[in-house]
Amino acid sequence: MDEKELAQEMPDLVTLSDDEGNEFTLEVLDELDMDGAHYVAMLPVYDDPADALDDSDPLVIMKQTTEDDGTFFEEIADEEEFGRVADLFTGRLSEVFDIEE
Repeated sequence: MDEKELAQEMPDLVTLSDDEGNEFTLEVLDELDMDGAHYVAMLPVYDDPADALDDSDPLVIMKQTTEDDGTFFEEIADEEEFGRVADLFTGRLSEVFDIEE
């Protein structure tokens, strides 16, 4: 397996911290640009695969911004904006995953 094939097999993982300092690792599934903003759809990565079965809504969708001091992820506060982005991701990801709409 060459380096390019290995890179395609390796998941794109992101570790985020919440306001209380708790860290969460997420796997990036898809990214899209819409209305001048960049959005990322991710799934939580669990140490114990059984924990994934308990997560009723595992898809995490966030807005990604890049500034001089790094890349940041933020929740999408506007419900209409979130709905539009979620619909796009659901349509795109339903081609690969079994997603109930």
